[in-house]
Amino acid sequence: MFVYNLRLALLSMRRNPVLTLLMVSAIAIGIGMSTTTLAVYHVLSGNPIAYKNDQLYAVQLDNWDPAQAYTGPNDMPTQVTYLDAMALMKAAKAPHQNAAIVAALTLQTDNPAIKPYLIDARVTYNDFFSMFDVPFQYGGPWGKDADQDAEQVTVLSEATNEKLFGGANSVGKEITLNNRRFRIVGVTKKWNPTPKFYDLNNGALDDSEDLFMPFSLIQPMQLHGDGNNSCWKEPPDKSYQGYLNSECVWIQFWVQVPNKAAADDYHAFLDAYVQEQKKLGRFPRPLNNHLRNVNEWLKYQKVVPPEVRVLVALSFMFLAVCMLNTIGLILAKFLRRSGEIGLRRALGASRMTLFRQYIVETGVIGLSGGVLGIGVGWLGLFGLRHLLSSDAGKAAQLDWTMVGVGVLLAVVASILAGLYPAWRVVRIPPALYLKIQ
Repeated sequence: MFVYNLRLALLSMRRNPVLTLLMVSAIAIGIGMSTTTLAVYHVLSGNPIAYKNDQLYAVQLDNWDPAQAYTGPNDMPTQVTYLDAMALMKAAKAPHQNAAIVAALTLQTDNPAIKPYLIDARVTYNDFFSMFDVPFQYGGPWGKDADQDAEQVTVLSEATNEKLFGGANSVGKEITLNNRRFRIVGVTKKWNPTPKFYDLNNGALDDSEDLFMPFSLIQPMQLHGDGNNSCWKEPPDKSYQGYLNSECVWIQFWVQVPNKAAADDYHAFLDAYVQEQKKLGRFPRPLNNHLRNVNEWLKYQKVVPPEVRVLVALSFMFLAVCMLNTIGLILAKFLRRSGEIGLRRALGASRMTLFRQYIVETGVIGLSGGVLGIGVGWLGLFGLRHLLSSDAGKAAQLDWTMVGVGVLLAVVASILAGLYPAWRVVRIPPALYLKIQ
């Protein structure tokens, strides 16, 4: 029966091509608009490591100016100082913990065909790879000894390995970073979590870094974070060591604990640590430490801008207007076939039989509008990528999930729009149709 109704639907659409085109276009425009904004929201609001949401926590310590909060009355720094990062790592109160920055380095290989160029390096601890489940193609992370001894080792990203070594196993080979020789110990597989939850301070939708190296190299190489760096007072002196001893916040700090109870214990440790630091004249503000899991961190960092939520709401309101117009067009289309409906009812066709036929027809119209709407949505996202330089522009991507959502939304919306017209035409007595004929 469905195949029979589908054939009737296609014949009906071909009989009235102009009206069919109007209905399909109305649905396509509404779906295109809603898909465009929904795709941006989908990318920005995702949690790429949701299965570890209750284990991973970002650490916040409020060491800021006693006379003025970080950015707002209830805000605090999203990064920590070098002093605090080293103290927390040394205390080792969490099973896994990680301090990290992103630094710009000059990379050079032994291949004369590849000229030196700038790369982004994630300067971190070996726990980074297990905490955030970074997959490996060759080799693996460096050991804890490399963290302690500031060994000049590195892990390349898949893209960097492809560029330097053609994708071959490069473990054991060497490259030069800032005029220092580094031994390659591993190569990651493609890994670009979106949004980049582990470092929202330096581009939430940027790709992951080109390579990774031990955090203990910060001091001997005198590295600076190539990203957000905030200070509320001048360092004690102008030397690099003075910078490390300052109250400048520039390091991201994460811990991994097994459960909520362990997170509460770690929060208590943070409070005790800050209380001790207060005795040394640091942390002049009231006690205000925070541990935020991944979902809380994404929300606190406002990865989804309020304007994106507004755009999603407006686009669905526009879709509702398009569907109201579609209801009128569908009703006009069905009423034009009153003679056919009356004849079929007089010959014994039930209301339910006709109702199913027209619902199938509206579903086909919706499917056509949905497919066309995906094209409209793709054009909208293409425009956003070229008009916006913000994260919203970078988030303008249409994946297969959103394609499916868009088509499904079109079919469901068109079927709902067709319920009233179909119910209306099958309720009119067949004698009235025959009399009109």
